[in-house]
Amino acid sequence: MDEIKIPAVRTDNGLPMPSYAYEGDAGIDLRATEDCVLGPLERKLVPCGVAVAIPPGYAGLVLPRSGLAAKHGVSLVNAPGLIDSNYRGEIKAILLNTDPDNAFEVRRGDRVAQLVVVKVPRMTLEEVEDLSSTERGAGGFGSSGVSL
Repeated sequence: MDEIKIPAVRTDNGLPMPSYAYEGDAGIDLRATEDCVLGPLERKLVPCGVAVAIPPGYAGLVLPRSGLAAKHGVSLVNAPGLIDSNYRGEIKAILLNTDPDNAFEVRRGDRVAQLVVVKVPRMTLEEVEDLSSTERGAGGFGSSGVSL
């Protein structure tokens, strides 16, 4: 298994360093540093207690936790949140309570998001007159339908 070392600084020493919950997990769990309540359809910026130095050629993706989404309707507004390799501030998650009726309570230390680091090539857009054709073409936003 490939492994890269990511320098990290805890911005809240009262919480454990983010880590994987299980062997084989793709993302490490990020924890809330403070209590808050997300009212129905409300969003909040929640600090996660760690800053990282992602190396050039990589990016961090802050992703929702599927259990929170399935059980409580809690997700991230900007999923995935993108952490560029030159960002050195604390990671924060923009939580969103999609439930129209019930509030969701976040407690300090709760696992509220996850961080995945991915390799990303640098790109240069090369302007051309036309693009190569494909079967799909310009079709998008539901062009393939929902059934077989």
